[in-house]
Amino acid sequence: WLKSVLMNMEAAVVAARRRLAVHSATVLGARNFQRAPQRSFISQRPRMAAVPTSGKEEDEHHEVKAARLASLYKDGAAKTIFDKIISKQIPATVVYEDEKCLAFRDVNPQAPTHILVIPKDRDGLTQLSKARDDQAAILGHLMLIAGRIGDKECPNGFRLVVNDGQDGCQSVFHLHIHIVGGRQMKWPPG
Repeated sequence: WLKSVLMNMEAAVVAARRRLAVHSATVLGARNFQRAPQRSFISQRPRMAAVPTSGKEEDEHHEVKAARLASLYKDGAAKTIFDKIISKQIPATVVYEDEKCLAFRDVNPQAPTHILVIPKDRDGLTQLSKARDDQAAILGHLMLIAGRIGDKECPNGFRLVVNDGQDGCQSVFHLHIHIVGGRQMKWPPG
């Protein structure tokens, strides 16, 4: 009896690790290759190797799954991958940094230029829709810096994107602005 209970628990853990591996691979941009087993940035539990993916439709499916899983952690209590980039625990190609924000190149670019601008102090700013009145200054600063970086990196034009919530495909609940450019953008973006 005990052996069957333990086997069922082990099967549940393996299934959970696989789901987390797909999410982690999507968030970290680990597509089309396998990552060695390591610790998850979201839950700090060990995770299995990422599942290789291919094709745009499959990638979009993984982005949606990642957003759903990340929405479980949106309270901001756990450290995000961005917190670890700010604290230099995870390397990033930094484009701009000041006392309020950090801008770095996305590890999974969706255009020739794809940069993320994030506040250094999350202060509960997990989503744009959850912003408080006292955070107007940092929101303005992020937009100003994003505009300057976009103008410098993409002189022919760029797009700023803020994903908000599960349906907005937000996969990291630490507010961030995507600067996307270097090619002709299409409309509608969805």
